[in-house]
Amino acid sequence: MRYHCLFLLIVITLFPVLRPSKATGADYGTLGKIERLNSQLNDVIAPGTKIEVIAKGFTWSEGPVWVGNRDTGHLLFSDIPRNTIFKWSEENGIEVFMNPSGYTGVEYYGLEPGSNGLTLDPNGRLTLCEHGDRRVSVLTPGGGKRTLVDHYNGKRLNSPNDLVFDRDGNLFFTDPPYGLPNREKDPRRELDFCGVYRLSPQGQLTLVSTQLDRPNGIGFSPDQTKLYVAQSDPSNPIWMSFPVLEDKTLGSGSVLYDAKRFMGEYPGLPDGLAVHSSGLIFGSGPGGIYIITPEGQLLGRIITGGRTSNCAFGPDEKELFITADSYLCRVQIGRSE
Repeated sequence: MRYHCLFLLIVITLFPVLRPSKATGADYGTLGKIERLNSQLNDVIAPGTKIEVIAKGFTWSEGPVWVGNRDTGHLLFSDIPRNTIFKWSEENGIEVFMNPSGYTGVEYYGLEPGSNGLTLDPNGRLTLCEHGDRRVSVLTPGGGKRTLVDHYNGKRLNSPNDLVFDRDGNLFFTDPPYGLPNREKDPRRELDFCGVYRLSPQGQLTLVSTQLDRPNGIGFSPDQTKLYVAQSDPSNPIWMSFPVLEDKTLGSGSVLYDAKRFMGEYPGLPDGLAVHSSGLIFGSGPGGIYIITPEGQLLGRIITGGRTSNCAFGPDEKELFITADSYLCRVQIGRSE
């Protein structure tokens, strides 16, 4: 969630919905490499698999989510600085899906005003973490959004970042300060902590953890007894595992994996994540996607070589879509037939 360049500000101001090319993945080639640290990874990503670039030209891509089936579905993802959600499909390539996506004000609101994490609610509706409007919202049928939550105890949220629903319709989300123009020092900030929250289907908001200083990506284990949360703190770059209690609160978290030894090798921090049905956690970290077992063993890395924000599985978990700075990438999942 970081981009520090004056040129970026000029691009955002003058060309807020600049559209990348509709070229196919084959036109963009591949990048990076897949690092195998344990043979178990071969069961998930076949040897010889490449990291395909299927679109590029974004400012800072984030929050991918697959919508629909394989034949007619599409991927949605945020470009936070452009305040835009883009749509990708095999047939049509890149199209603008929504602008503005996360900030509807009339004044300048920093370098990261747009939507961030995206997911689908139990009814299949697009649900968004919005930086600029500092809320979680849902896209309603026929157009328009409805605010799900924008405050806690009468104080505005910082900037909701990532989100996940459980099978009972409870929404868990993280709220670091990255969408505020001056982040943790922003005078508009009203909460003096960064929390993990649960919003019940009835609309009751509960603060379930303040254990992490910079909570970011979030996802459930397949049986939903654990909630994984990434921390994008350079002094403590970790993935945490929290037990989910019967009343839907969280027990004390424990460190699942610490990425500190990789800091400085490649740029980036723990960020968004996706959990495979096998239980493996695919979490963005320094230089790419880290593949971690539920026991905290690192099996390997999908190395893009640059800042990598998030990932999401396509239909049937046969593809992993990766948002990596200006790129949208794809990796085939599963053994080759």
